[in-house]
Amino acid sequence: MQIAQNSVVAFHYTLTNDEGEVLDSSEGREPLTYLHGAGNIIPGLEKELEGRDVGEKLVVKVSPEEGYGEVQEQLMQEVPRDAFQGVESVEPGMQFQAQTQGGPLMVTVKKIEGDTVVVDGNHPLAGQHLNFDVAIAEVREASEEEVEHGHVHGEGDEEQH
Repeated sequence: MQIAQNSVVAFHYTLTNDEGEVLDSSEGREPLTYLHGAGNIIPGLEKELEGRDVGEKLVVKVSPEEGYGEVQEQLMQEVPRDAFQGVESVEPGMQFQAQTQGGPLMVTVKKIEGDTVVVDGNHPLAGQHLNFDVAIAEVREASEEEVEHGHVHGEGDEEQH
């Protein structure tokens, strides 16, 4: 069965940046499983998996536009240190959930300058080319419930309503 809209797809992958550094991998774990066409994985990878079949292996280079987007400077903000109430030590690399007008946003502390903390609301992989080495492990038709809910249900995974 070829990968198409409303297919459940399981694949193994290794994700590297342009320097060849491994950013993520399913090695030693279960394959990543998703519902094709539901926007559950980045668009550039989903597009390249369309029409593929079990057992196929491919290398996909995804541009920032089809990955996590370009870096948006407006998502870099300076906030007062006292905005981090209850946190003893704020260090670069720490992540926090910020409440914004658009809803919750994960931010990463970039640097601290005196009483000012510079945070970045961009995805950590924004602005980067993403290189995926993919092996397709399974393709099946999604159940009606999976299509309705927009995601894959695992074995024995029934949602309560």
